[in-house]
Amino acid sequence: MTPSNTEPGRNGAAHPTEKRSATGSRGMVVSNHPLASAAGAEMLAAGGNAVDAAVATLFTLSVVEPMMVGLLGGGFANLRLADGRQTILEGQGRCPLAVGATTFTPDPDAAPGMLDALGRRNSVGRAAVATPGNLMAWCEMLARHGRLSLADVVEPAIRHATRGFAATRYLADCVADCAADLALDPEIARVFLPGGRPLAQGDRVANPACADSLRLVVQHGPGALYGGALGVQLTSDMQQHGGYLAPADLHAYRTNDMAVLRSFYRGFEITGPPPPCAGPLHIGQMLNILEGFDLAAAGFGTPASAHLLVEVIKIAFADRAACTGDPDFVAVPVARLLSADYAAQRRAEIDPQRARQWQAGIAAASTAAGSAAAERHSSGSAASESSNTTHITVADRDGLVVCATQTLNSLFGARYMVPGTGLIPNNYLYVFNPQPGLANSLAPGKRVTSSMAPLIVQKDGQLRFALGLPGGLRIFPSAMQALINLIDHGMGLQQAIEAPRLWTQGFGLELEPQFPDALADALQQRGHATLRVPNVGGGLCAIRFEANGDMEGAACWRADGTAIGLGGGLARGGVRFLPEARRS
Repeated sequence: MTPSNTEPGRNGAAHPTEKRSATGSRGMVVSNHPLASAAGAEMLAAGGNAVDAAVATLFTLSVVEPMMVGLLGGGFANLRLADGRQTILEGQGRCPLAVGATTFTPDPDAAPGMLDALGRRNSVGRAAVATPGNLMAWCEMLARHGRLSLADVVEPAIRHATRGFAATRYLADCVADCAADLALDPEIARVFLPGGRPLAQGDRVANPACADSLRLVVQHGPGALYGGALGVQLTSDMQQHGGYLAPADLHAYRTNDMAVLRSFYRGFEITGPPPPCAGPLHIGQMLNILEGFDLAAAGFGTPASAHLLVEVIKIAFADRAACTGDPDFVAVPVARLLSADYAAQRRAEIDPQRARQWQAGIAAASTAAGSAAAERHSSGSAASESSNTTHITVADRDGLVVCATQTLNSLFGARYMVPGTGLIPNNYLYVFNPQPGLANSLAPGKRVTSSMAPLIVQKDGQLRFALGLPGGLRIFPSAMQALINLIDHGMGLQQAIEAPRLWTQGFGLELEPQFPDALADALQQRGHATLRVPNVGGGLCAIRFEANGDMEGAACWRADGTAIGLGGGLARGGVRFLPEARRS
């Protein structure tokens, strides 16, 4: 990594950053592809608001970052409206009605923490597809809160799908990683394996069938999928290939408006989606425990502070596996997890000098709609979420903020294209546990539990930060570390999101390369089994809000992230150009 900037934090922490942040007074768009960020900035420049920019960015990402997100995926959007009200728009995937707790047979040879079924039926192909929510959620967000038309915001995506765009190295590497699976489907291979070889960096990528599907969306809105021609193509293909998704699933699908989940840390209010989104809940839980330690004094990346982070992450995962799921099926103990008493109890159990194994300290009770067997689940593996997702953070000068995490789940989702549509379905059923009787087991209509963490942070009623990232199970621990970098270590925004991360689910401790060997050695002496990995989680997209209304946007080195800020503005009223003859 070639450093381009170094910012010291309050406690002396200083790390080189590869990218530089952007500033803007009229708006900011941060996404994990430059063309998508440009599409959002185009909407702001055309007089649109942050919602117009966000929806344009998401539609464009479905074309230029097709391995991460698409119309047939799901996700959460955390919206802060211009008047200060907040709401969550949930467009998560749901189990089709034909899917039950015993639909898949668990693979006895699956690695720890993985939820593979025999024959990979829950991860690759038609059987892995959940009812998608993205298209409905994006269209509803625009209709409720945007200024521009659907045709306006979808136009950049249609343009790139029709004319093509240059593949980045990141996209090419993702294609190479999945080439064996992609080669099994002629539709997806035609786009990403031209001539039978994986795309190379710089290759032109066009998807005219996707452009046609987007034109149908412009004409018919979400009805193109939920009851229209795209839905017919999707479900007819399912019926021919043993999939579970049926027309009834699409007809019954609804998004949800949810109240934000709030937690507090050192005077900052942190908001995000509630369950079935697990990220903000367990971030709040971890920060409650950590608030009893002086992390600023301990310093960034020291054995003492890193050990504490690892232990609270393990605590969160133990509790998450036991009791976090779809609250329509499992009574998630939100109040208990966020209580000061529970934080004190878990804090007292941490040995500051020695790693330990953690069991769940709390359990869920099943609702009447769920299985009573969920009560018997105490720890076990958390969901095997893929790290392949995308995130956008968008804001305008009026205080409207959209912080949204969206996904197909695995790289290229179920790794096929619906014939004739250019669309890639999700493989969201891979996130459920194929074993029955657990908090995260399969059930008809059940929503996917996710580690997503699209966060909006305020202090004293004023916007301070908005951030989020892709990364599956690594999302919420990584977002938590970014908050600590900002709040405890006083880092600048770019440094806070690029700083090295660590992660564990209890099966070993992952460390990014920028951490020194001395830290790894010290953590091993405390009993942690360390493992060096190229990166923990994906590209974090963040905005910092200044008191004067200016915004700073930043994206990190872990993806093709790009921040674009809008400044300037229209001419002052009354400005005129005098004819030449009148000048003298």
